[in-house]
Amino acid sequence: MRLPNYVGGSWVEGAGPGTALVDPVTGEELARASSEGIDFAAALAHARTAGGPALRTLGYAARAELLAKVADVLSSNRKAYFEIALRNSGSPEADAAVDIDGAIFTLKYYVRAAAGLGSARYLRDGELARLGKDEGFQGLHVAQPLRGVAILINAFNFPAWGLWEKAAPALLSGVPVLVKPATVTAWLTQRMVEDVVKAGVVPEGALSIVCGGAGDLLDHVTGADALSFTGSADTALRIRSHPAVLRRSTRVNVEADSLNVALLGPDARRDAQEFDLLVREVVREMTQKAGQKCTAIRRILVPAAARSAIEEAIQARLAKTTVGNPRNKDVRMGPLVSKAQQQAAIEGTAALRRETKVVFDGGPEFKPIEADAAVGAFVPPTLLACDDALAARAVHDVEVFGPVATIVPYADPAQAFAIARMGQGSLVASVFSADAGFLAEAASELADSHGRILAVNAAVGATHTGHGNVMPMCLHGGPGRAGGGEELGGLRALAFYHRRAAIQGHVDVLNAIAAHAVELKY
Repeated sequence: MRLPNYVGGSWVEGAGPGTALVDPVTGEELARASSEGIDFAAALAHARTAGGPALRTLGYAARAELLAKVADVLSSNRKAYFEIALRNSGSPEADAAVDIDGAIFTLKYYVRAAAGLGSARYLRDGELARLGKDEGFQGLHVAQPLRGVAILINAFNFPAWGLWEKAAPALLSGVPVLVKPATVTAWLTQRMVEDVVKAGVVPEGALSIVCGGAGDLLDHVTGADALSFTGSADTALRIRSHPAVLRRSTRVNVEADSLNVALLGPDARRDAQEFDLLVREVVREMTQKAGQKCTAIRRILVPAAARSAIEEAIQARLAKTTVGNPRNKDVRMGPLVSKAQQQAAIEGTAALRRETKVVFDGGPEFKPIEADAAVGAFVPPTLLACDDALAARAVHDVEVFGPVATIVPYADPAQAFAIARMGQGSLVASVFSADAGFLAEAASELADSHGRILAVNAAVGATHTGHGNVMPMCLHGGPGRAGGGEELGGLRALAFYHRRAAIQGHVDVLNAIAAHAVELKY
């Protein structure tokens, strides 16, 4: 099977042998993807001239209705998506649900969020501003949808959610989408786009997909386009420094590497609920999607006096984690998505081991359930511990994109905050404490270096949405090595796909312009 690309309003198979997509459990080839021969300039031009105008003739509420229809299409094909996730990503059902159901939930959220925006086609930003002595001459800020394309270059770990969490606010803004998913797991993204296109629920040119390499795609971007990338910091640097991106000042949003932390407060006691809540959250983040989440916990900061108790508690839970073929209903954690990712995780773990000791790694007898360890891309859950966090380097620099985390003891809160910031900018930090004052202090101290802070005490222990779970109502992104970008955040996400301008003139003219706009209420 070859995955067809959808560009210029047509389905097109790439030339050449393409890249194989495989089952990470069995090694079976599932499909091939290629973008060879694709005319990227023409693909972008079609999206700009056909998809963009068709979307912009609609108001925000009408665009939200399109998103509702997309969500309905995806919901009706949900079973097929789970099968693809099982075969192409090695995802147990619970892990696939995070991706697939998360995508549908995000679309439906934006449908609800845009319900009050009405028939307006652009945004108003603030009130009129008097510019001089004449009260009749004032200024107004408005934001118009970009007249280019939202180019989404996505990572392999969330082929469903990664598409729709970006596409939802872009389409709602009136900007057409061209997605280039990571090739290794492109099947699910491609199938979703195919289902939506064939259902005819979005205008032609509003949604395009390219499977395989990016080719000369970036050569053809303009200042009206927007690039949104999720992946490695190295690739992000190449995108940001591309000559066309620099020359045309193309907007770029990046979500990249992140050494996220879970922090146990100094008030920790072995019998405290917050202690157990941290342990459960760490194990979930290490094992869900086999640790292949940008938001997964990589460093576990604990009071030095609690280190042994934490090591024992996490190790006990990891020892009960069943790893193997996700077709077996007893399996909780599947493989990484490819042998290449497995090798990268092995090499990264080796670098960490030079600064740490092994607390748990499945042991020399590790064997995945109903799978051949030599064929599948399995990595056992691995818990490490670092004796001297301040002297360590790899612990704060090497992200193993798999089920690996490191316990890092701290002496006092100030040192804990300093260690957290050694990650050079992260997507999320979770803080567990019964002390409301410490939770507030930690949130204040870490907010400048982390895109999101989850403050957990017993009061929210059973209701919080999780360290690694990205909710569309809140911002997703982080400073520094995490990319410096922002996604989601409710209707805040629309800002990336609009261009703000100041209009100066008589108040009668400005009021006429404002009458056709809507001001966002966050």
